[in-house]
Amino acid sequence: MNEKVYATLKSADTEDWVDYHIVRPFSYYWACFFAKLGIHPNTVTIASMIIGAASAFFFAHGCFYYEGKWGLFYNLIAILLLFIADILDNTDGQLARMTGKKSALGRILDGLAGYAWYGPIYIALVYRFYVHHDIEFNLLGLSDTATTVTIATIVVFILATVSGLVGIAPQQRIADYYIQTHLFFLKGEKGSELDNVKRQQELYDQIPAKGHFWQRLIQRSYVDYTYQQERVTPQFQRLMARLRERYGDTANFPESVREEFCRYSKPTLNYVFLLVFNFRTSYQLLFCLLDIPVAIFIFEIIVVNLIARYTIRRHEAFCSRIADSIE
Repeated sequence: MNEKVYATLKSADTEDWVDYHIVRPFSYYWACFFAKLGIHPNTVTIASMIIGAASAFFFAHGCFYYEGKWGLFYNLIAILLLFIADILDNTDGQLARMTGKKSALGRILDGLAGYAWYGPIYIALVYRFYVHHDIEFNLLGLSDTATTVTIATIVVFILATVSGLVGIAPQQRIADYYIQTHLFFLKGEKGSELDNVKRQQELYDQIPAKGHFWQRLIQRSYVDYTYQQERVTPQFQRLMARLRERYGDTANFPESVREEFCRYSKPTLNYVFLLVFNFRTSYQLLFCLLDIPVAIFIFEIIVVNLIARYTIRRHEAFCSRIADSIE
């Protein structure tokens, strides 16, 4: 990676192999292109959300087993759109750092982008199961009657809902939080986007109620986003409280503590990378191409959720050790 591309990254530590060697260099050239056109990073983020959501239409089609060559074509188009959405989602941050056009709204939109993609996609996959379910029915020995299809679709809808609320939503939140905590201790407050619920609530309270419905809605969503991040990380919150109590301003945190945190945090990021786009998309695309998309929800609920729980437990453990040493 050349120095110009590297300068647009938050940190090499917080990029997995695919992003660092493939996605980020590609996104850099798009960022240069958008910078010349004077396009704002938030516009790129919104375009990412629209394109990612649009892939749902193509994911709703069965693949080769059910719809032949056209089905395979539709699924490949879905994959391509999701890849483009990811490229743009990476581009917006690089463009913001390149042009200095960082904003609180941009941070909020970036955090919500994944929800804009996967909500429509999961709904499309439930519909896809309703239309194409021979593989699952044959595997389970179910008769293809209207009643059975209706009941099975309801079950799949519940799985998709659990997958979204218990799986993808909290997993993405905690992955984002751990990346930002690492950047905070690596680069300081200005080098990260580590937020806290108290500050976000204050910003929400400052927005006038009249005539600012969408702004308040977006900010309210982000208040809940940061609240959920802090709720599942009590030991990290204790560590930050101890550091502020002893050293005051975050700029006064000793370098030894920062280095110790990063030494433990960096290997934990390897598990964090299993909770974000690249790994998530790999198994999603695999199961779609195999024409068993319902397996996405099951894999999400069981396997990825176990990875998330282990990651949280590991991160909380070393935060507790560092907090105890400060006490």
